Amino acid sequence: MIEIVLKKSKEKAALQRHPWVFSGALDKVKGKPENGEIVKVFSYDNEFLAYGYYNDQSRVAIRLLEWSENETIDKNWWFSKIKSAIENRKSLLNEHTNTCRLIFSEADYLPGLIVDCYADYLAVQILTAGIEKQKDLIIGVLQEITKAKGIVDKSDNTSRAHDGLEPTNGLLLAGELPPQFLEVKENGVKYHINIVEGQKSGFYCDQRDNRRILASYVKGKTVLDSFCYSGGFSLNSLLNGAEKVVSVDSSALAIETLEKNIVINGFEGISHIAIQSDVNKQLRVFKENGDKFDVVILDPPKYAPSRSALDRAARAYKDLNRLGMQILERGGLLATFSCSGAMDIETFKQVIAWAALDAGKEVQIIYQFCQPEDHPVRISFPEGEYLKGLLCRVY
Repeated sequence: MIEIVLKKSKEKAALQRHPWVFSGALDKVKGKPENGEIVKVFSYDNEFLAYGYYNDQSRVAIRLLEWSENETIDKNWWFSKIKSAIENRKSLLNEHTNTCRLIFSEADYLPGLIVDCYADYLAVQILTAGIEKQKDLIIGVLQEITKAKGIVDKSDNTSRAHDGLEPTNGLLLAGELPPQFLEVKENGVKYHINIVEGQKSGFYCDQRDNRRILASYVKGKTVLDSFCYSGGFSLNSLLNGAEKVVSVDSSALAIETLEKNIVINGFEGISHIAIQSDVNKQLRVFKENGDKFDVVILDPPKYAPSRSALDRAARAYKDLNRLGMQILERGGLLATFSCSGAMDIETFKQVIAWAALDAGKEVQIIYQFCQPEDHPVRISFPEGEYLKGLLCRVY
């Protein structure tokens, strides 16, 4: 096994079990490892640190996997890690919910691998050269453990490009393709999702708990669900007695899917309007028309993919939330989210404060949303905490 030595004083993060070693920390590479190859990592003083996989195409040159020198990174190791992650989610899957995240990359000690369960099918994201190199083994293990009918590649192509990998999104990796609209359940709500053509892995199961929590506030209220996608917040609102729900998304497929979900849940008789439009433009239309809502939900895509984009993202979040506040009834509720890992919760709160100032509003934070237990945050990898949200009462 090829050995890599770190520069002096660059071992601290590895000793604290952080899984990333950046290219600037490398001192010596004793050989020519292939990208994705397992290597042995040592400190400058020749102390064993960990095993990891190497990639000279990535800013993260080594992603660490195992800190015990006596372990062997073989099929049994991969099987054990994958089985452990899946076993930890068993309590989440039941008659009311048959979709969740089974493997969450670094948080489950498997950097570069994400696996989502949708009823009898799996959506897999293979994001790094190390996981790509082990792909056949990993897919075989997933089949053996889950007995899935089919496994579809839903890799984020931008992430793969950062690791020097070609696009693979949409490929069938094992078994059979899911139907165009696969029915899944979450908290008793039915969804038709399109795994192959849908956004990300097909469904945003990271909002499962937040959808349920927010739904407890909507009885008898008028609700605006912005960036609604397949209707998670909309459907939970309808189920829990909202008087009227308006759903907005720029994607025609999202609106089509939402309307199917309205039907399969038997919500046709409840007041619901679906609007295909750019959300920021539509919020301005609501403002110009004098439309008001009791609850406004803002769940935008990732505005800050990296820290370098944070300033621009902060302005976008501020403008979006300012518009949301301006169409709320006095004392109404704003449920606002950020899925940008580069933006921590304190920065997000500051952005909401700026938005309130610009909107001429007073704001109380009454609840803080976070990601659910199938998206755990590993204590040695705080970067895994990406989803945050605030429930605000706005005056």
